[in-house]
Amino acid sequence: MIKTPALLLAVLYGLVMWLFSAWRLKAQMDATSTPLKHPALEAELRHLADVLEVERIRVNIHEVEPVNGLAAPDGRIFLTRGFLNKYDKGEVTAPELASVVAHELGHVALGHSRRRLIDFSGQNAMRVVLSGILGRFLPGIGPMVVNALTSLVAARLSRRDEYEADAYASALLVKAGIGTAPQKTLFTKLGKLTGMGGNGVPAWMMSHPRAEDRIAAIEVNEAKWGTLPPTP
Repeated sequence: MIKTPALLLAVLYGLVMWLFSAWRLKAQMDATSTPLKHPALEAELRHLADVLEVERIRVNIHEVEPVNGLAAPDGRIFLTRGFLNKYDKGEVTAPELASVVAHELGHVALGHSRRRLIDFSGQNAMRVVLSGILGRFLPGIGPMVVNALTSLVAARLSRRDEYEADAYASALLVKAGIGTAPQKTLFTKLGKLTGMGGNGVPAWMMSHPRAEDRIAAIEVNEAKWGTLPPTP
């Protein structure tokens, strides 16, 4: 039987590790990022700022090549240099990059970073409990089973966050007059842009939903909101 002190220690350990990871990420991002200085993109982001009634949307460029966007635990928004390079080459558009920023703003506004703190601590506690139970019945392979189960839980929670941030971004983009079309066209490009289309990986194992599933979810919201483009 797993005693309460051991469970509390597991939760505390998860909390400490999350805080350390957040501190390390902030230090890394501070050392490798610069403020966005791109007039055309900032003009596009102006539409989002007007809806949110803020002076401007502050975006930083993370000086790495992989294509990605990020909402840091402290609320800052980042695009990678690789993403900006794709824009400069004409592979993505300014409205498509605005949709990425809107998505990351969704993560911040919906409190996903704070919620992931609780999730991370809970998953660590669950790992300790299950390891103690399964270790008795499945010696040797118990920890492998537990790690697989907790990874599935983490992936499911992450996919839920992605859908929620997508919906927030859709609403913001519609109100900003940009619409959801750039959001959907970017999803169709992401596999090629990142070199990771997710082919052959079951959706329930992925931390992000499949592009076609995300587009379908956006279109459900469009129909519900009455914002679908007219049929030709």
